[in-house]
Amino acid sequence: MKIILVYPYCLDDRMYAEDVRALPIGLYYIGALLKENQYDVEILNWHDINKTPHRIEEILKEKKPDIIGFSIVHANRWGGIDIARIAKRILPKVTIVFGGIGTTFLWEYLLKNFREIDFAVLGEGEHSFLHLIQCIEKENYQGIHDIKGIAFRREGNVVHTGNADAIKDLDRLPMPSKYFKFQHLSSSRGCPANCTFCGSPKFWGHKVRFHSPEYFVGQIEHLYQKGITFFYISDDTFTLRKDRVIEICKKIIEKDIMITWFAISRVNCVDEEMLYWMRKAGCTQISYGVESGSEKIRYMLNKKIKTDDIKRAFTLTTRYGILARAYFIYGSPGESHKTIQETIDLIHEIKPLSTIFYILDIFPGTALYEDFQRKIKLDDDIWLKRIEDIMYFETDPRMSKDMILSFGKKLRSDYYRYLPEFAGAVQLIDKKDLYESHADFLSRLAMTFSHGDYASIEDIPDKDVTAERLYKRALSYYPNQRAYLGLGIIKQKKGEYGESVNILSEGIKQFPDSEPLVICSGISYMSMGQYEEALKCFNKFPDSPEVLQHTAACYHAMGDSEKESSVLKRLG
Repeated sequence: MKIILVYPYCLDDRMYAEDVRALPIGLYYIGALLKENQYDVEILNWHDINKTPHRIEEILKEKKPDIIGFSIVHANRWGGIDIARIAKRILPKVTIVFGGIGTTFLWEYLLKNFREIDFAVLGEGEHSFLHLIQCIEKENYQGIHDIKGIAFRREGNVVHTGNADAIKDLDRLPMPSKYFKFQHLSSSRGCPANCTFCGSPKFWGHKVRFHSPEYFVGQIEHLYQKGITFFYISDDTFTLRKDRVIEICKKIIEKDIMITWFAISRVNCVDEEMLYWMRKAGCTQISYGVESGSEKIRYMLNKKIKTDDIKRAFTLTTRYGILARAYFIYGSPGESHKTIQETIDLIHEIKPLSTIFYILDIFPGTALYEDFQRKIKLDDDIWLKRIEDIMYFETDPRMSKDMILSFGKKLRSDYYRYLPEFAGAVQLIDKKDLYESHADFLSRLAMTFSHGDYASIEDIPDKDVTAERLYKRALSYYPNQRAYLGLGIIKQKKGEYGESVNILSEGIKQFPDSEPLVICSGISYMSMGQYEEALKCFNKFPDSPEVLQHTAACYHAMGDSEKESSVLKRLG
């Protein structure tokens, strides 16, 4: 029996592509459990296959699955439906199963309105999906009635078998890293908070269940051995238990797992000791849901955090050389020019080095949606429209699209205008054992201005000046390859090739095996017409395709066509 698990595409393109391109970790857990039970299973990330829609039919014809399981969040609901229709047309006997948070809160609507969907798996789906497949394989369709967490049609009616029990011991699940490569990890399930805009509490419940530190670090170790060195930890609040976080960090250090990683936290769930160990273990960014600078709006969203806790968390996180990222929501109930200004004022106090601004939307499974249903007598038929969600402002006569767009523009333009000032205000703790980490932090931040996400944003002033200052500050703490390279490139851009060579030479003394530093130095020599010196640099990496291109250019400039031709032949 061939099974494929699919993460389908969303309807709309995203300002932040990272929001939709990563596979839900749950698919890997399901895939691992199926493989442990000897099933032929494959996971397909089709978040962007709508860009090449002909590939859907081609791949389905090639793989000929017996069962297709779809991971549905609200935004990719129509992508799943569209792919299911194609699958049913070309493979009439294929069984279509929808699961995930979007299915869990819209299962009845989906089964009533879309005949191509055969089954829905509700809630935590590992065991429910496995048992469903086992029944289908044995053609034991009556047995499906005994599986908790399943919904399906029977004699024209939609049947729900009842809620499945939560998995008490998460460590008993097979380790997905045994079978798959991925970067998004989860060390827990559940969230103790109850924010009105979030579906996590209703999906997972308020009781948080944890993997043991041994299991979680073991998963990281397996993936590290497969060549993965960067991870996103996707827990709603990774830092919920201080002792556990520190134990995880110490195990990463003890095992000499040289990784970097991002995490998510709440501003009232971090302290200095925890941040110290997180940074030592490779954490480079923590995202915090701030939502609004208005305490009134945070109260409306049931975001139970205090302004003092927000300020403290951002100060401490940055102090330990971890980039503090802030999530903000605008267009909330009661939003006004005054509350937008309160958010801007808070931004200037906490000085986040990265921000994400979202418009408040409403979707099933959230308290906001339930309140919306009560107020305007909404039923789920609204989802028959090809929409991803409902923006709150569309339901509030006091707001308009133009107003919301102006709010977003004001927030972003002000943030970008003052971002260099925020970067310049970074204060790092004076701990010698963190100096190398401080250099890494400052050079990473610098690169966002010179080559990364911020480099292309016109609203940010003085990007190269900011980057240069940060690179120099990084080197004041510790030799850092990225800082030497960044400074060398900035000097090249200014036409200061001699200074570029001097900086890069210092870097090469520290990092003699760094191909980027050597190439950059060679290019600076070429720019000064010193081709023999450039060739001395390039000869250190004679087999590099990039080096060979520059070597050929040197010989061309020197008028040595024979050597130029010889090098070009090596390039193929």
